[in-house]
Order: sequence, then C-alpha cells, then structure tokens
Amino acid sequence: MRSEKTTWIVSRHPGAIEYLARQGFRGKQQGHLDPALLQAGDRVIGNLPMSMIARLAPLGVEYWHLCIQATPAERGIELSADRLHEMGASVRRFLVTEQP
Repeated sequence: MRSEKTTWIVSRHPGAIEYLARQGFRGKQQGHLDPALLQAGDRVIGNLPMSMIARLAPLGVEYWHLCIQATPAERGIELSADRLHEMGASVRRFLVTEQP
C-alpha cells in the first residue's frame, strides 16, 4: 500500500492532458482507469462515465470532472488545450452515488 495520496489524470487526449496541466493539475497519467490501483485519499481527474464515477466514493477516492461544452461538430475530434480554454472548460468535483 502506498503511503502518499496520488492524483490520477485519466485521459487519452493530449489536449485535455495539457489543459489540465495549465490549470495546475499534476499526477500520474493513465489512458484508462484501473480501480485496483486506487486507494483512499486518491484523486481522479477525467471525463469518466457515471457508472465508473459511482465506484470511486465508496473507495474514499475524490472525482474531479473535466467539464466540456462541445458543439455537435466538435464531438469525437481531438481538441487542443487552447480550444478547451476558449470553450470555457472547467474542472469540478463531483460525488456520484448509484441509487437502487
């Protein structure tokens, strides 16, 4: 078990990774999140599906979402850090719980 808390940057997109770095977010970059690597006190930053986000809180892991308001034409294409900034991207903490 690690003694230090880890920030996990979860993205395969160079523009998103650069945008997060410009905002002061640093950590271990992963293309995909492996929950087995997480421990209580860790922080995950990315743009993950809700079903995955809901698995984090019970582990004691914080989730910070890269919020992007993309136009339909911009969906599915690589966006630069500059374009993310122009679009007003932001990073916000979310707590998601699955309901019965």
